[in-house]
Amino acid sequence: MAVTIPHKMEIAGLCDTLGLAARLTGAVNAVRFDADGSMHGDNFDGEGFVAGLRQQGHDPAGKDVLMVGAGGAARAIALALCEAGVGRLRISNRTSQKAGEIVSALKDLGQHSQAETAGDHDSAGVDMIVNTTSLGLHDGDRLPIALDAVDPKTLIAEIIMVPERTAWLADAEARGLPTHYGRHMLDCQIELIGGFIGALPGAA
Repeated sequence: MAVTIPHKMEIAGLCDTLGLAARLTGAVNAVRFDADGSMHGDNFDGEGFVAGLRQQGHDPAGKDVLMVGAGGAARAIALALCEAGVGRLRISNRTSQKAGEIVSALKDLGQHSQAETAGDHDSAGVDMIVNTTSLGLHDGDRLPIALDAVDPKTLIAEIIMVPERTAWLADAEARGLPTHYGRHMLDCQIELIGGFIGALPGAA
């Protein structure tokens, strides 16, 4: 079954086993009961984001990525981007300690040395910028990061789904920058969760 806010962390604590993304974030958005009766949970925020990128023709492999934000979704997305083979992942957050915690957690996994902390000023020269903050949910929110110094080919990626076209995406499009909408993550999450719980034809 799918799990939504505010139950993601509580249900994670009830699971017998957790997938890697769920362990890293401490939250689940899907659980299933296996043949032995045990409850297994996982988090598909990151996998859904990367699948959405690929579906739209954006392969993150080898790319230099700047991620803004260091919350729960950011942890899952950082893991998925590293597993997708990004060349470098820089994490920028208002509280730099939280960004550092994600970098440390990824490196503790033993295979994600391409992650590092970054400041907002590091936006020049990157291939993709991902907003994982809540900035953009409400009218009047400041932009998560200024786009003045961004290269013309930098992909501006959002995970916010409502509003679909955030002020940040609108600003990017007004500048002629390529954009990636949050709905693509949700669309792919639905399919991934369906496969995980066995709700799709041929799913285990």
